[in-house]
Formats: sequence, structure tokens, C-alpha cells
Amino acid sequence: MLALGAVTVLAACTSTAKSAEDAKVRTDLEPLERRFAALGPLSGAHWLGTALGTDSRGSVPGPTDVRMVGTARLRAGAVAAITSAPQRGFRPEEPPRLPQKLAEFVPKGARWVRSDSFDRDMTGGTYSGAFYLDPGTDTVYFDTINPGISASSGP
Repeated sequence: MLALGAVTVLAACTSTAKSAEDAKVRTDLEPLERRFAALGPLSGAHWLGTALGTDSRGSVPGPTDVRMVGTARLRAGAVAAITSAPQRGFRPEEPPRLPQKLAEFVPKGARWVRSDSFDRDMTGGTYSGAFYLDPGTDTVYFDTINPGISASSGP
């Protein structure tokens, strides 16, 4: 009986990080291209979609925030074109919360740059997100919460 009680207590205290640990690395492009249409065609994507705030206690169902985080390649020269706009104010900045499952897919020696202005344009002010770009590999690292479908991507 004590063992059953201990299992119940442990299940109730399960960290929300477990959902990220259990997530499978995805490579499909369509969900990313629909949400991040301004980046243009993508390739070589590796990303996670994880529910935040989920627990195993059987709490009242409600809205669930979804974190989409990962990397993808843009067409050749796209990152240089994006980052060359002086009004954007791109500056060197490393992504802060890289999930371990994605570490092997991040370009070695990447020189990430980020712009608050570009982030605002990408999110349209409707969700939170940060977009780090590496001009040397034409790679984007994105970390977003509840990214909506881009209006330009259709229904």
C-alpha cells in the first residue's frame, strides 16, 4: 500500500520538462513553412513541438501552450539578405535554451545574430518568439511559444 502511495505522489510531482524529454525530433517542413512563411522555403529542419504546463494529475483541461523550437536551413544567401538591413539592428547573440535533443543538429561554430525588430516582424506581435540567424550556414534557430499560422500561407 505504501508503494502504491509513493508511486501516486511521484506521478503528481512529475516535472513539465518530461514532455520535452519524450518529444520526438521532427523533420517535416510544412508546419514550419506555414508559421514562418517570411523565411521562405526551408530545408534540413530538426525541431521539437512540446506542450508546456502539462501534468499527470488530471487537472482541469484548459489551453495548453506549445513550444516550437529547432533549426532549419534557408535558401542560399537568404540570411545575408535578411541581416543586411541596417534598420533591423542585428547583433551577435547565442540562443539561451537549446534542448539537448537538438544539440547535434546545430551547426558547429555558428555565429548567431538576432534582432528584436526582426522577431517582432516574424511574430506579428501575436506570440512570443526569438529567431537566431547564422549567415555562414543560412540556418535559423527558432524558439517560439504558440506560433500562429502566417496570414500569407493560406487557410
